[in-house]
Amino acid sequence: MAEGYIHSTESMGTVDGPGIRFVVFTQGCPLRCQYCHNPDTWKLKEGKKVTTESLMKKIKKIKPYIERSGGGITISGGEPTMQLDFTLDLLKKAKAEGLHTAVDTSGFVESAKFKKLLPYLDLVLLDIKTMDDLVHRDLTGVSNQKTLNLVELLEKEKQPYWVRQVIVPGITDDLEKMKEFAKYLQRKKYLEKIELLPYHELGKHKWENLGLEYKLAAVEPPSEKKMAELNAVFKNYKINIA
Repeated sequence: MAEGYIHSTESMGTVDGPGIRFVVFTQGCPLRCQYCHNPDTWKLKEGKKVTTESLMKKIKKIKPYIERSGGGITISGGEPTMQLDFTLDLLKKAKAEGLHTAVDTSGFVESAKFKKLLPYLDLVLLDIKTMDDLVHRDLTGVSNQKTLNLVELLEKEKQPYWVRQVIVPGITDDLEKMKEFAKYLQRKKYLEKIELLPYHELGKHKWENLGLEYKLAAVEPPSEKKMAELNAVFKNYKINIA
């Protein structure tokens, strides 16, 4: 039985993988994304300490709903790979129950460590903040190299995955860079789809409550027209867009 720190759970999630999903939001994250809507997940031990067994008891209660919808369990964050043993144990228990499993990750993890999770994963939700390493460093505080290395691992291991990117006006919405991103993803065999997610301000108040400076305070969410334009890029490259 493994113990770990979590921020919260969602018993009927519908946006973190296929079907209805039980979502575990783990505590702790090595990134400091400027648009993070859960900055209260950053510090590991500020979360609630739980066991994987206690989480499985909750999951089993809604298992019929999950299975009928073609859903499963998703471990998100924070960054779930910061608590690798805890995440691994929960995935093992979920697979033992016959549940579809997914992990939502920034990819900021050594590939050799992430590989330990693969035998118990059906799907990886990979957040690629941007292909531009300099922009990535400014936006998140870290390089994107580990994330791109993880893409290569997923391809090598024939692991199905989705790619997600948040569209932040003036930062990640450049049309030419998006075309480069599409070219990069075009020949990936195990990429099932990409989700472009419009930036929103829902976490702004959390930053203020924590006494943190919200650097994107002046940024407005992207227009529907802009999102359609960027989504069209991937359709042109024959990439499945959500």
